[in-house]
Amino acid sequence: MIKSLPDPSAPFQGRHLTRLTRTARPLPTEQADELVAAYVAGDSVHDLAQRFGVSRETVNQIVRRRGIPLRPRGLSPEQIDEAVRLYEQGSSLAGIGKRMDVDARTVHRRLVERGVPMRDSHGQHR
Repeated sequence: MIKSLPDPSAPFQGRHLTRLTRTARPLPTEQADELVAAYVAGDSVHDLAQRFGVSRETVNQIVRRRGIPLRPRGLSPEQIDEAVRLYEQGSSLAGIGKRMDVDARTVHRRLVERGVPMRDSHGQHR
C-alpha cells in the first residue's frame, strides 16, 4: 500500500533535472538597425522583443548601446489625462490598457491617484 520514502542521506538514484537556460542570440546588424529605428518611431519594447524573438532586456541593451535614451515606462501625464477621459466615457481598464500598451492595473493605479471613482465589474460606481 504505502511505499516507504527513500533515506534522505542516500545518494540520489533518479534522473537529475538540468536547468534550462536560454542563450542570448545576437541580432545581425541590419536587424538591430531595424529594431532601433522602430524603437525611435515609438514601438514598445514588448512588441519589439516579440517581433525580433529576443528578450525585452536584449531590446533595452541594443537601444542603450546605440546611445538612445530609454523611454520611461508607464503612462505619461498626457496619457493619464486621456485614460481618465476614456474611463469616464465608459471604457474598461483593460481596454484602456490595451490601447496604451500597459497593464490594466497600471491604468487603475493612475486613475485612483487622480481620484477617479472606480466602477465594479458590473459598471456600477463603488
